[in-house]
Amino acid sequence: MASQLHSASAPMYTLAEGAPTKDPASSYSISRPAGRGGLLLLQDTQLIETLAHFARERIPERVVHAKAAGAYGQFEVTHDVSDITSAAFLGAVGTRSPVLARISTVGPERGSADTARDPRGWGIKIYTSEGNQDWVFNNTPVFFIRDPIKFPSLNRTHKRHPQTNIPNSTMFWDFHNNNQEGTHELMHLFSDRGTPASLRHTDAFSGHTYKFTKPDGSFVYVKIHLKTDQGVKNFTNEEATKIAGEDPDHNVRDLFDAIERKDYPTWTAYLQVMKPEEAENYRWNIFDMTKVWPHKDYPLRQFGKLTLDRNPQNYFADIEQAAFSPSTMVPGIEASADPMLQARMFSYPDAARYRLGVNYQQLPTNLPISAVYAPMQRDGFANFRGNYGPDPNYVRSTLRPLNYGPAKASHDEWIGKISEFSSEVTDEDFVQPKGMWDVFARYPDQQENFVHNVAVHLGLAVPEVQQKAIEVFARVDKDLGRRIQEAITKL
Repeated sequence: MASQLHSASAPMYTLAEGAPTKDPASSYSISRPAGRGGLLLLQDTQLIETLAHFARERIPERVVHAKAAGAYGQFEVTHDVSDITSAAFLGAVGTRSPVLARISTVGPERGSADTARDPRGWGIKIYTSEGNQDWVFNNTPVFFIRDPIKFPSLNRTHKRHPQTNIPNSTMFWDFHNNNQEGTHELMHLFSDRGTPASLRHTDAFSGHTYKFTKPDGSFVYVKIHLKTDQGVKNFTNEEATKIAGEDPDHNVRDLFDAIERKDYPTWTAYLQVMKPEEAENYRWNIFDMTKVWPHKDYPLRQFGKLTLDRNPQNYFADIEQAAFSPSTMVPGIEASADPMLQARMFSYPDAARYRLGVNYQQLPTNLPISAVYAPMQRDGFANFRGNYGPDPNYVRSTLRPLNYGPAKASHDEWIGKISEFSSEVTDEDFVQPKGMWDVFARYPDQQENFVHNVAVHLGLAVPEVQQKAIEVFARVDKDLGRRIQEAITKL
């Protein structure tokens, strides 16, 4: 069989160290009579290496965002924003930068159905002349919590029960009943927006507040929006459930197939811009990830276009090994005092170090296109880019003079003191959810679908948890609470 496959132009099959070797479809053995098998030999290096590698070829799955689609593309500046940022990749209209994007569900495992009711996470890596710029977004503009210490608990309650190892509606709703700042996000999740019909037809939002900065120390606060140019399309709960059984990889397949047929999806990029002096006196805390900035106060300002136009050649190398973090920022973009952002800036790189190793930035999919010289970050497992040779590995060496980039230019000035972060829930936390409930009324069936979707999920919880959740939704709108209760009784 091996000879039939042989071709003079074909590559030579070798072991990982380079030695040419035999047909990979058969092992060495001491033969027995009448073709009845034989004893395998430990000297069969190809067999041993094949089995040993197979047992180790899985890396730790992402704790969140495990199931994903991915693609390459480009980001192009379409409108001048040089008045508010010095970031080189945003410096001139027409500037294009290569991009890697990964779009995922959040809670379910890698093998789960990708039409599940869940937020969609966006990891976007923009390869710029000043290093990588990562955007780590969601398809909803708000989030479930504003205090990062709740993040592990949030995700555990959206996953599997520690005893039964199956998803559990009681623990899901019990968490949110007692952490009601997430009601706004629940309004998004249990609308039809929680089950996108296609990744090409969903938006992405920074959620976090960032700063765009200039070298003179001036800055503005911004939120970033990516609006799909294909139009938003969602499944109903029943459609999503049906597709999950028939084609659990529907959304991954849809994106891949669209790019293969050159139907390249695009998103228009916008900013909301707030001056620092406006921030302290704004109605809502601008660093609260459970709140949006209403567009009537801070209208959208267009600045770019994202296009996905190339599929990965190998999913593991290009997408599974990709690592994204909101801490990955270029000069001209900085973090704000957003507590969730500050925590994620530690947590995401730490997760990548665990999952991929301490030198994960050297993997081709994560490697910047700009020059990298970081000699204080060396050694460790899988360092395969020379490890900076004999260069000094300590700071302030006269033996290897260095040039330095700009220091962080902007400085927030707030009047305050160190205290425990408070996520106490007030009536203000229900103003924006009420606004969203009213928006649903403008569209056919959206209020009815929301009530149905909540009732189907909440109806699986124990009665006392059901009642508490109904009381929470009644704080949004009394009629909403009543309708959910009635819908549960009819299940």
